Amino acid sequence: MPALGIIKGKEPAPQKRARAVEIIERLDHAMPEAKIELDYRSPLELVVAVALSAQTTDKRVNLVTPALFQRFPTAADYAKAAPAEVEGFLKTVGLFRNKTKNLIKLGQVLVEKHGGEVPTSRAALAELPGVGNKTAGVVTIHLGAETAFPVDTHILRLSRRLGLTSKTDPDDVEADLRKVLPEPLWFKAHQLIIWHGRRCCDALRPECHRCVVADLCPKKGVKLKKK
Repeated sequence: MPALGIIKGKEPAPQKRARAVEIIERLDHAMPEAKIELDYRSPLELVVAVALSAQTTDKRVNLVTPALFQRFPTAADYAKAAPAEVEGFLKTVGLFRNKTKNLIKLGQVLVEKHGGEVPTSRAALAELPGVGNKTAGVVTIHLGAETAFPVDTHILRLSRRLGLTSKTDPDDVEADLRKVLPEPLWFKAHQLIIWHGRRCCDALRPECHRCVVADLCPKKGVKLKKK
C-alpha cells in the first residue's frame, strides 16, 4: 500500500479501491465480532427497532423494545393502537411523539398493503411510514433480501475522513462507496465502519493513536493535536 502522502490530492481510482479494501480487511481483523447492535427476532421487530434508532442510541432502543414488542407483536396490533399507549413505551426515545405516529401508520400500511407482513425490497420498505431510504437499506441487508450500503451518521463521517468520498448527501455517499468496494464486502463494511465510528473514530475526538487504519487515512476534517 502506498504511503499516506501519496493519498493527498487526486487519488487514482485503482489505488482508492485497493486502499478501501485494505481498510475493511484491517477493521475486520480487529473487530470480527461486528454486527448490528439492535435486538430483534422478526422482520417486524427489525424495522421497528431501526426506525426507533434515529436520533437515539441502539442501547436506549434495546431498553424499550422488549416491552414494546411483547405488547405489539404484529402489524395489526400497531395499526389499532392508541397513541397514548404507544407513547408510554417510547417516552425515553428521541422524537417519541413522531415515532409513535409513524409506528401506528406503519402497522396500518402493512395491514392494508402487505397483508400484515414486512416487505423485503428496499424500494417497498422505503415507502413505509417513518422508514426512508437509509432505514430501508439497513432492513433489507439484514433480511438478506438485497445488497446495499446504507449510510448512517458514522459511515457518512468516516467515509469522508478516510477520503473515500467528498459528498455530503447519504445517497451520494452510498453511490461512491459502492464504487470503491466490491459488492461482496458491502454488508460487512457497513457494520465495520459503524463499529469503528462508535469505538474509535469519534466525531469530536477521534483516537487516531490507536486506529488500525491510521496510515491509510488522510484524516480529512480532523484537527490533529500538536505534539
